[in-house]
Amino acid sequence: MEVTLTQNFRDSQAQWGDGGRKRVFSGVQPTGAPHLGNYLGAFRNWVAQQEEYEAFYCIVDLHAMTMPWDPATLARDSLEMAASLVALGVDPERSVLFRQAHVAQHSELAWVLMCVARMGELRRMIQFKEKSKGDAESVGVGLFTYPVLQAADVLLYRAHGVPVGEDQRQHIELMRDLAIRFNSTLGEVFVVPEA
Repeated sequence: MEVTLTQNFRDSQAQWGDGGRKRVFSGVQPTGAPHLGNYLGAFRNWVAQQEEYEAFYCIVDLHAMTMPWDPATLARDSLEMAASLVALGVDPERSVLFRQAHVAQHSELAWVLMCVARMGELRRMIQFKEKSKGDAESVGVGLFTYPVLQAADVLLYRAHGVPVGEDQRQHIELMRDLAIRFNSTLGEVFVVPEA
């Protein structure tokens, strides 16, 4: 008996969560020591959200690879970020805290979503334009497809909400578009998240 991709995904989702609370997902790159801005802008909210939501928090080490990186430094910084988050109050007993590269499904779903995404959508991403500084031919493809991996991060966990700043709202709109496009083709697989 053949099992479809969507049925496999639905089955794996059934084992997570209590089903009674809405789910949030957020991630942080391990690219330096957390600072006051991180705490005020994100981390204190992560701690508070553990009470109301089923919270998934991720060290997004794959995203950190879109810029120059060193494997040993990235591994060390990922562990330090996890320790910092726990010290700030992210409780592994009340939320899921993990390293993105340790869950292969992030990359796998990103590939599927890249096949659904459109070049024009990705070319319009403001962060890509800013980070490539108008010289798109000289930057890695990972920077271009970053929003698709970000969409995979959130959609994989069927998150209802994504706590983001204004700089990420465009990525949430892309995420929503990809989820709707996928769902319209293969059935209701993904939750269409809100910012």
